[in-house]
Amino acid sequence: MLSGHAGEILGGFTTTLLLTACAFPLALVLGCVVAICRISPVRPLRIAGRLYVDLVRNSPLLLIAVLLIFGLPDAGVLIPLFWCLVLALGVYFAAYVCETIRSGIRAVDRGQVEAARAIGLPFRRVVLDVLLPQAFRAMVQPLGTILINVALGSALGAAVGVDELTLETRSFNLETAEPILAFAVAACGYLVINLAVSGVVRLVERKVRVLR
Repeated sequence: MLSGHAGEILGGFTTTLLLTACAFPLALVLGCVVAICRISPVRPLRIAGRLYVDLVRNSPLLLIAVLLIFGLPDAGVLIPLFWCLVLALGVYFAAYVCETIRSGIRAVDRGQVEAARAIGLPFRRVVLDVLLPQAFRAMVQPLGTILINVALGSALGAAVGVDELTLETRSFNLETAEPILAFAVAACGYLVINLAVSGVVRLVERKVRVLR
């Protein structure tokens, strides 16, 4: 029974991987930009960064996805549904990446920042050369958790019509009336992704620990 739908389920699993692989880098880049705004000495940038985080973290992911999927065409921007969901995941999880980076930066000894400023380094060099390399050690595990959440959040695609793993297993259930088998397959798919991410995070943590 399952073998007859293996192609569709495997295709859904691949789409879930692609959604995660595209959305997480977007969240990482956008989160870095917002985090820099939040620690910037320029007050309007700090206010803008805080507003972004407060607004996004207090909104459901589904709401952001629906706003982008229906709002972008109204604004004259037509992009495929897949990329709308990537954008929604990236925008949503960027707020969490921002707070992870900010927490990591706070863990860096303030004396090192003051020393960098004392020798005349500009703000950009202080962030890139002093803060982020050291803060990265504290950010590995939280960023891994966010990556797992991006993979799990991609299941929202089933609600908006993206053919990812949850939607394909739901279609399998509708055709076969085997809900336990169908969603056990979906659970196994997400478990594989999460175990792989956890393994990579452990390797990176071990590498960072060696560099200390």
